[in-house]
Amino acid sequence: MATRRRFTQEYKDQAVSLVLDSGRSIAEVARSIGVHEMTLGKWVKKAKDSGQLPEKDLSENEREELERLRKENATLRMERDFAKKVAAWFAKEQP
Repeated sequence: MATRRRFTQEYKDQAVSLVLDSGRSIAEVARSIGVHEMTLGKWVKKAKDSGQLPEKDLSENEREELERLRKENATLRMERDFAKKVAAWFAKEQP
């Protein structure tokens, strides 16, 4: 029988902030933090319904910065993945 995991309110709030502030989907954030998608969805809905987190639109500067950071993040991920492949290739070449 599986035991039920318990999360602190601080953890829940941070997870909800990841969804609302990053522009990532609930499913994507849930996978990255190891929480079931429906659980995180309930936390987000509860936060929105209770008014804990006011929904605000990004200013033009914030939107531009977010777009720039997303592009930079994608580039860094690509470079990291390439570096992993190169390291694995060199590791195989060693006698």
